[in-house]
Amino acid sequence: MHFNFKEVLSVTLVLFSVIDILGAIPIILDIRKKIGDIHAATTTMVSGGIMIAFLYIGKSILNLFGVDVQSFAVAGALIIFLIGLEMTLGRSIFKSTDVQPRAASIVPLAFPIIAGAGTMTTILSLKAQYAEINILVGIFVNLGLIFLVLKSSTWIEKKIGATGTGILEKIFGVILLAIAIKLFRTNLGV
Repeated sequence: MHFNFKEVLSVTLVLFSVIDILGAIPIILDIRKKIGDIHAATTTMVSGGIMIAFLYIGKSILNLFGVDVQSFAVAGALIIFLIGLEMTLGRSIFKSTDVQPRAASIVPLAFPIIAGAGTMTTILSLKAQYAEINILVGIFVNLGLIFLVLKSSTWIEKKIGATGTGILEKIFGVILLAIAIKLFRTNLGV
C-alpha cells in the first residue's frame, strides 16, 4: 500500500460523482426548511464514519445480517425514491414535525443521501481496484467538499432565492426518482 496521486484523483472523482453533493443541494435546502438547521460537522463526521467503516468491514456487516449488496442497494433506493416523491409532489412522507436538527443531519442526510447504498457499493468496488490509503484520502477530500456545501447552504439559498430553490427541488426530485428506479432495475435484474 502506497500513496498514489493518480489513484487518489480517480477515487475522489468517482466518489464525487456518486455522492453528488452538488445535486443534493435542493434536498439539503428542503431539510433546512423543514427543521431549521443542519449540523454540517455532524453530517460530515457521520457520513465519513459510515464510508470508512464500510471500506473496512462493510461486506462483513452485510454478511452478518444475511444481506447481500443488491438488497442493501434496493433498500437505499426505496428511501431515495420516497425523498424524490416528497420533493416532486411537495408532500411530506417522512414525519418531520418533531425531528431534531441533529437527527435529520444523520437520517436522511448522512445516510442514505451522502453515504447511501450507491456510495457504499462504490467503495466496495474501489477496494478491489485501489490501495486503501488512496481510497481513504479520496473519502477525506469528498468529506471536505461535503462540509463546505453543507456549511454554505444558507448562502446558496440566498443566492438562488425561493423561486430558484423551488425549481431546483422539483428538478432534482425527478432526478432522484430516476436514480432510485435505476438502482431498483440494476439490483433486481429487471
